[in-house]
Amino acid sequence: MSRPKIALHKRSNVMKELRNEYVKRSQKDYSMSFKLSVVSEIERGELTVSCAKKKYGIQGSQTITNWLRKYGTFDWENQTPSNMPKSKDLKILELEQKIKVLEKQKAFLEKQAENSDKKAVFFDMMIDIAEKEYHIPIRKNSYPKQSTDSQENKK
Repeated sequence: MSRPKIALHKRSNVMKELRNEYVKRSQKDYSMSFKLSVVSEIERGELTVSCAKKKYGIQGSQTITNWLRKYGTFDWENQTPSNMPKSKDLKILELEQKIKVLEKQKAFLEKQAENSDKKAVFFDMMIDIAEKEYHIPIRKNSYPKQSTDSQENKK
């Protein structure tokens, strides 16, 4: 009989710790760029509202729906996509978000290019070592001459 009490006691301590660590979040905790990125993912069909809620740990059931109503392109009253022009502030925020994404992509591609350059240098060194040690010409010494057959056919 004492074992279940111990297990219950441990479980209740864990629950108390979890409750102490829980921090209630509010709308103010989410940046505008984050809200816009979630809305754009949903509008592009990459995520559903419930999937976005789980993916990003958003607790409120209406939070994302409110974002969609505020920042989305869907006209909720007429149930049609809105062709209404966006405000300048919203356009600026969207463009700033796109700039951040493009800067991250640029940095990633620059890093890949740098790694490729390092690999090319490394492979050149390996070929040089192999040519010296085994006395075998691995690289071609000159470019192949173009065939003269095509020149003769033109005449």
